[in-house]
Amino acid sequence: MPLRTLVLGAGFGGLELATILSEALGHDAGVTMIDRGDAFVFGYSKLDVMFGRTTLADVRLPYARFAKPGVTLLRETIMAIDPEARRVTTDAGVHEADVLVVALGADYDIAATPGLEHEHEFYSVVGADRLRDVLAAFSRGRAIVGVCDAPFKCPPAPSEAALLLHDRLTERGVRDDCEISLVMPFSTPVPPSPDTSAALLEAFEERGIEFVPGRRVRSLDPERTVVTLDDGSELAYDLFLGVPKHRAPDVVLASGMAEDGYVPVDPRTLETRFPGVYAVGDVATIGVPKAGVFAEGAARVVAAALLARVRGDEPPAGYDGRGACYVELGAGRVGRVDVDFFGGPKPTGTFQEPSSALVAEKKHFGASRRARWFGG
Repeated sequence: MPLRTLVLGAGFGGLELATILSEALGHDAGVTMIDRGDAFVFGYSKLDVMFGRTTLADVRLPYARFAKPGVTLLRETIMAIDPEARRVTTDAGVHEADVLVVALGADYDIAATPGLEHEHEFYSVVGADRLRDVLAAFSRGRAIVGVCDAPFKCPPAPSEAALLLHDRLTERGVRDDCEISLVMPFSTPVPPSPDTSAALLEAFEERGIEFVPGRRVRSLDPERTVVTLDDGSELAYDLFLGVPKHRAPDVVLASGMAEDGYVPVDPRTLETRFPGVYAVGDVATIGVPKAGVFAEGAARVVAAALLARVRGDEPPAGYDGRGACYVELGAGRVGRVDVDFFGGPKPTGTFQEPSSALVAEKKHFGASRRARWFGG
């Protein structure tokens, strides 16, 4: 009898896990995947939408196109998770499983930063789409790209946003009338990779972008148009582009699985303290960045473990904590940082200089996964 595997969330982790099990077991995969949304969007596509390089309609991948043998994808809202019983209640009913995989990502806690509800965030699909028209109208003053707390998804993204904003304002001929500041909680833009950080800092200096390191945005005052940082200092702004505080979804917090906002797991196996329950991707505390490529890698480890269980094989090797992220450095240049979080006493990162080959590689990264998960 096949395992009944219940996957919560159809992001990088959920889609990859379900695809692997379907490829290996076909109609016996026994996977039910639940997501309240109707489409998947690559995280990096939000910057493309925000800066008018594409439209939201063009980057949405409807879940109706996800069709795999042995996998049922349900569009339902999860109301409660019982990890001890491996039982999930949704707005449409109750689901029970032999294996439960939580891959619900991280939600945005807008209320954690007073005043942010009146300003702009660009980390959600809706927020990025809304900013397209806002950026088209911004022609004078100070723009702040501000991170409200760490950890946050895709650590290079705030730096990319600042550089792409410079490009857009330059194209419009208004850059000399604008200032750009980037506020980040890290001492460098990409801490595991000094070379990547150096390349970004050089790009900031060349473009007159102010980098404010080691600071978080604590609150905003829209009436005075100032942000207050965590050291009490203030910065005036005319446009704020925010990265909200992240945390696990409310239903995960209510389940008793989370500690300090996320679900702790064994970093090698992705197992939680509950038997038969795993957590992958942004919802989990693993020790790697919250980025799609790491969720995908974690999902592969869980898939290998489940296949070994079905086949009676030895458990597979654990998660290696490696991944690569593409980094836009402005002017159409794309570099790559390859990071290793578990291979040594501390995380390390290697920077690949921008090249036309990496521009093509980034395009292939998205295209290959679109084809793998959604066909065509």
